[in-house]
Amino acid sequence: MMGHMNARIKLATLSLLAALSVTFAPQAVIAQDEAPAPGTAEVFGEAPESAAPGEVVASETQPAEAQGGYVPMAPTQGKGMPTSYEDDAMQSLTFQDQYSEDGQYALGMHDYVLLPVITAISLFVLALLLYVVVRFSRRANPEPSKTTHNTMIEVVWTIIPALFLVVIAYPSLTLLARQYETPPEEAVTIKATGYQWYWGYSYPDHGDIEVISNMLSDADALRNGEPEQLAVDNRMVVPANTPLRIQTIGADVIHSFAVPSLWFKQDAVPGRLNEKLLEIEEPGVYYGQCSELCGTRHAYMPIAIEALPPEEFAEWVRAQGGTMPGDQAEDAEATGADEEGAETGGETTEVALAE
Repeated sequence: MMGHMNARIKLATLSLLAALSVTFAPQAVIAQDEAPAPGTAEVFGEAPESAAPGEVVASETQPAEAQGGYVPMAPTQGKGMPTSYEDDAMQSLTFQDQYSEDGQYALGMHDYVLLPVITAISLFVLALLLYVVVRFSRRANPEPSKTTHNTMIEVVWTIIPALFLVVIAYPSLTLLARQYETPPEEAVTIKATGYQWYWGYSYPDHGDIEVISNMLSDADALRNGEPEQLAVDNRMVVPANTPLRIQTIGADVIHSFAVPSLWFKQDAVPGRLNEKLLEIEEPGVYYGQCSELCGTRHAYMPIAIEALPPEEFAEWVRAQGGTMPGDQAEDAEATGADEEGAETGGETTEVALAE
């Protein structure tokens, strides 16, 4: 009798649980459908067509008030990103426009030194080949020449290439020296750490705040008006027109921090801290990628640098919970003034009471 009673109780309990699951299941499914997919981040919001180049645009999902006054910048089409052949065939065949002083020097060297020299040499060699084909063909020379030595030709083809190398050497060595210039003492330090497979950015000069950066999905990138497989959920934010000390290190394997439009590339090696000077001349969003084969998801750890005017960079730092170098001094001065005022007020009160 007792066994039948226990069986009925279990059956009733299971029936009640089934009824509850049917009642609440639709709400759970609806809530799950409304939630964003894991690994995606709708941070920047879609840039309106009327936005001016470099204009900051508030995100619909994260308004400016929720970000402490900082609003992520909308990217400018064609600036700091690769150009497709369909958009501009000629631009897609050359380097990206440069937005650092070293990048502009290097691009000028390529366009005005290397390309003319390469073009001149190629045309000269082509002309020589055509001349040889016509002038020394079997039809024009039934009896082939047995000349094995010509002093003048040997002197010419030694001296002229040497002169070309001298012309190329000066700007090349100048560019090499510029790329190894030491950052000044007042440069803003940013440490980029390569992980498998994402980037982390820490700011030791601003309260050791750290930002973890992962690639956005293609749908989120297109929604934000950014290039696919280059957009990230959290950018590396830096001040424009300010010397930057970019330090790179690998947490696991060798990575490489590279941003083509800034002419910047530096390896991130485990156990070794590399650093290099960078100064971005214009505010904007600049895209890059890991340029070292670092594993199976090597192609999915892009780099996005957002260069802001210094005052907006300070707002971003405070929005992240960090501090600007001058904040602590100002707080100390304010605290000292308050203490001095309190002491002065106390003395005045004592004098008044004595009177």
